[in-house]
Amino acid sequence: MKNERLVLALAAVFAGMTVLMVVLAAGFRDPVPLFVALPFAAATYFFWYHATGRVATGIYERVERQARTNASTDGGRGGFGAGPREDWNPPGGEDRWERVRGASRTARGGRRAYDGRRRSGSRSGTGAPNANAGPSAAEARRVLGVAPDADEAAVRRAYRERAKETHPDTDGGDEDEFKRVNRAYERLTD
Repeated sequence: MKNERLVLALAAVFAGMTVLMVVLAAGFRDPVPLFVALPFAAATYFFWYHATGRVATGIYERVERQARTNASTDGGRGGFGAGPREDWNPPGGEDRWERVRGASRTARGGRRAYDGRRRSGSRSGTGAPNANAGPSAAEARRVLGVAPDADEAAVRRAYRERAKETHPDTDGGDEDEFKRVNRAYERLTD
């Protein structure tokens, strides 16, 4: 989550309002502020729950579970709605993800769905590859079959042709080769 400090600040404000309402109820011996404090307490909890990453963890675990279910029913091929692939980055980056997962596993008794493998890509959670990850420029040109002096339009045309040939949903398509083609194109267009 990108704005966790903001959400934690909102949680703190709502917690303060909850405490204020409880103090007012106790000071004036009136139950009405307690009823007003209940929505503030609920909002505090939900803001905190979201800021700690538990919402993203729950969503990711459901997606992983659905991907495993789809893989077992369609022969492991995946398809639309099959869940994130190997090159997917968890929200907030892997370091934060492992921190949240560790706390989440401890709270639930050690269950673990995420396998913790390092994946290429940025730590920002956007899925954009690092400049250091992937092929070199020369290797990317070789994968796409373009000349060293090819312009961006030629690279785009070559990418489209190679993507059509290697896409996993086509006859004779290969997922690993398709990923190599995508990484090569991203390397040459960055």
